Amino acid sequence: MTDAPAPGLLKSQRFRQAREEDWRRLERLIDKAEQGSAARLTDAEILAVPVLYRSTLSALSVARETSLDQGLIDYLETLSARAYFFVYGSRATIQDWLASFFRHDWPASVRGLWRETLASAGLMLLGAMVGAWLVTHDPEWFYAFVPAEMSGGRDPGASTESLRATLDGTSEAGGLSAFAAFLFTHNAQVALLAFALGFALCVPTALLVLYNGATLGAFFALFANRGLGVELGGWLLIHGVTELFAVVLAGAAGLRIGWSVAFPGRKRRLDAAVDAGHTAGVAMAGVVVMLLCAGLLEGFGRQLIADTWLRYGVAAATALLWGVYFYAPRSDAPHDR
Repeated sequence: MTDAPAPGLLKSQRFRQAREEDWRRLERLIDKAEQGSAARLTDAEILAVPVLYRSTLSALSVARETSLDQGLIDYLETLSARAYFFVYGSRATIQDWLASFFRHDWPASVRGLWRETLASAGLMLLGAMVGAWLVTHDPEWFYAFVPAEMSGGRDPGASTESLRATLDGTSEAGGLSAFAAFLFTHNAQVALLAFALGFALCVPTALLVLYNGATLGAFFALFANRGLGVELGGWLLIHGVTELFAVVLAGAAGLRIGWSVAFPGRKRRLDAAVDAGHTAGVAMAGVVVMLLCAGLLEGFGRQLIADTWLRYGVAAATALLWGVYFYAPRSDAPHDR
């Protein structure tokens, strides 16, 4: 004689049979969405998912309270978790995220840092003025601001002819390209460090931005004292507008974090740093994009464009582009700080 099923098992089977059709339907809809995207579902199917999800949650609650078999409870828990991420989770694609980043998030973060951006730009300008003034009055200061591996022999001991040759693409163009690569690497390192060290109450960030400005000022003074300032300006700015603006924004992001840590207001320091880090982090992600653009301009634009005034034209165009992109009014943008 065959043993009769246990009462608990019969109860679980009846419970499953009464509701299993809805569970299977929800499972099919979630599978369909996970294999592609929510766009694969019809309007009726999208509307059905929340209803089926709530029904499944209710069944899971009953199954737990009445101690139905563990296999059924595990199945309902897994199905409920998958449905939860569909109903409440983000279904934005990487394309949607990138579009939102470039259209709204990055410009809004940069505009939110306008005070710190002015402070960072002022620090860089101050450093450049001090560096240029010191080198103009005593060329030996050049070696204090510009490392030997960075100058590559383009120092106060070089002749005017050799300095000019590095700018007009003649005899020492290859050497200057190496210097340009070193300068780009240097500025990228300064940008990353200025952001990363911002938590230390702004001080390291401010010093890095000052030093970067002093380096540029010293190098500019060397060429300007030989009557080559205009040519050097075109050579630097064709990519320097983007590159130096990126350094300024990185400094601004670091200053925002440092200021929030130093003066958290009514917030705890950690909370203030986290809040500041959101805006600063988005801006810093954009800085990486700007550095990549600067690298392309340095690698191609300056090599293909030898005319000084055309270089200034490209520099002006990039300045206008970034200015409009970041600061032009947007009717659909969120309110900035």
